[in-house]
Amino acid sequence: MKNYKFITKITFAMLSVFLFASCTGDLDRFPENDSTAQIVYSTFDGYKSALAKVYAAYTLSGNTGPAGSPDIVGLDEGGNADFLRCFFNHQEMPTDEAHCIWVTNDPGVLELDNLNFIASCAFTIGLYNKCITQIMYANEFIKYSNEGDVAGKGFTAEQVNEVKSFRAEARFLRAFAYWVLMDIFGNPPFITENDPFDFLPPQIKRADLFDYVESELLDIAENNLLKPAKTNEYGRADRAAAWALLARIYLNAEVYKGSPKYTEAITYSKKVIDAGYSLKGKYEDLFLADNNVNNNEVILSINYDGMNTRLYGGSTFLINCSSNGDYQNNYANTLIHYGIFTNANWSGYRARLQFVEKFDAGDKRFLFVGENKAIADHPWEYPYGLATYKYRNITSASTVGNPVYGSHGEFADNDFPLFRLAEMYLVYAEAVLRGGTGGSTSEALGYINLLRERAYGNTSGNAGSINLEFILDERARELYWECFRRTDLVRYGLFTSIDYLWEWKGGVQTGRAVDSHFNLYPIPSTDLMANPNLDQNDKY
Repeated sequence: MKNYKFITKITFAMLSVFLFASCTGDLDRFPENDSTAQIVYSTFDGYKSALAKVYAAYTLSGNTGPAGSPDIVGLDEGGNADFLRCFFNHQEMPTDEAHCIWVTNDPGVLELDNLNFIASCAFTIGLYNKCITQIMYANEFIKYSNEGDVAGKGFTAEQVNEVKSFRAEARFLRAFAYWVLMDIFGNPPFITENDPFDFLPPQIKRADLFDYVESELLDIAENNLLKPAKTNEYGRADRAAAWALLARIYLNAEVYKGSPKYTEAITYSKKVIDAGYSLKGKYEDLFLADNNVNNNEVILSINYDGMNTRLYGGSTFLINCSSNGDYQNNYANTLIHYGIFTNANWSGYRARLQFVEKFDAGDKRFLFVGENKAIADHPWEYPYGLATYKYRNITSASTVGNPVYGSHGEFADNDFPLFRLAEMYLVYAEAVLRGGTGGSTSEALGYINLLRERAYGNTSGNAGSINLEFILDERARELYWECFRRTDLVRYGLFTSIDYLWEWKGGVQTGRAVDSHFNLYPIPSTDLMANPNLDQNDKY
C-alpha cells in the first residue's frame, strides 16, 4: 500500500471536513456555512485538511466510494461523477485513440464516439459540473485563507507561510479546472472567491478566461507564492506545475485567444525542463501501480490508492475499460497481468486503425494487444481494434509469470500524470517549429530524440529532422490515453476537418468531416435552463 499521508487526509476530508449541502443541477452552488468554516479554519490542521478536500475533488467521485453517494446530486458516482473518467471520454473517445462499444448501456457514448456531441450527455454534464464543483471548493478555501483571516489565530510564522502556500495551491487547482472548462466548453460561467456562494454567475468569454488563467498562474509562480519546483509533498502543486500549465495554454493560445504565444510556450516549457526533472528509464513503468516511486519525470499527478481511494473511475477505469479476460490469458507473456481481479475486464475501449499504425516496429511505447488492427464494420464488437495495456495494477518489479500486484484486487494504485517532462519536450519542439523565439531547432531535435531513445532502447529510432506533422504523431505515440488528443487535433485543425480521417469519425466507417462547431462541446442543457446568464455555444 502506498504511504500517501496527503491522500489519507483527502479521504477523511471527503467524509467530514466540508458540510456543504449536496450540489444540485442548478450550477452546483453551495450554501455558505459560516459556522462550519469557523470550525474548519480555526486550526492549522484544519487548513491542511480543507486543502486536501480541494485535491480530493480531482481524485474521488463521491463521499463513500466506489458508488452510491456522489458529491454531485444527479450523477452516477460510479460512471459520471469522476473527473478523470469524464475528462478522458471527452479528450480521447471522439478521436483516433479510443473507441467505445458501450452504446447500449451508457447513454452518450454513441455521440462521443461519432463526434456528434449533445448538451444532454451525462458524461458532458458530469465533466462540466465536476469542474464547477472543483472551482467552488477552491474558492471556499481561498476565501478563508487570506492574510486577514489567518491573522490572530495563533499560528507560528512557519504555519502562516505554509497557509500562504496552501492558498497558492488552491489557486492553481482552480486555474486548472478553469483551463479544462476553457478547453472543452470555451465560455463557462465564472465565479471567484469574491462572489457570494448563492448567485447566478455570469458567463465569461474564452479569450477573457485565458487572460484570467494566465494571470493567476503567473502570479502564483513568478511571485514565489507556490513552493519551488520539486520541494512540495508528492502529488501537490509547485512552481513547476504552474509553469507546465502555462506552457500548455501558451501552446494553444491561438485556439483559446486568437493570437499565438509560442515564444511564451518556449519560455515556460524550458523553465520546467531546467528544473531538475528527468525521464524515467522505462516508458511502461510510468503507468504502473508503483509509479509514485523513483519517478523524477512526473511534475504533478492525480493520486490513487486502492486501499483508500476506491472508485470506478480514475486509473481503475483506465485499466478495466480496455482489459479483456481472453487477452489476459492469450497475451500473458506480453502484458503479464492487468492486476484487477474483482469486477475486472470491462472490454469496452480500443484504439482505431489510423492511430496504431503510427508506431514503427521496435517502439516500446506500443502497448497494445489483439488480432484485428481495424475496427472496420464491427464498431460494437470488442475483438475488433487493438486494446491497450498501458495502465496495469502491477508494479515495475513484475516479470512474466511473476506479477507483483497493487494493494487491492478491485481498485488500482496507479497515479495519473497530469504533467510530465516528456510533454514539456514536445511543447518546446512544437513551439520552436511554429516560430516562437528563444529556442533552437537543434535543441528541440535533441529533446525529441531523448524520447525516442527511451522508446527504442537505443538510437535506432532517432529522427534526423522534425516538422510539425512529425511532432503531432510523436505526441500521439508518447502521450496517448493521457487526455491530450482532442486538444492536439483541434490545434492542428484536424479534429473536425476532412484533412485527417479515422475509422468511424463522424459515424461513418471510412470517416468524414463534421461541422467545425464540434471543436467545442455544448454547455450542458441543465445549466442553461438554470442560469439565464448563459448562452449556448454556436450551432448547438
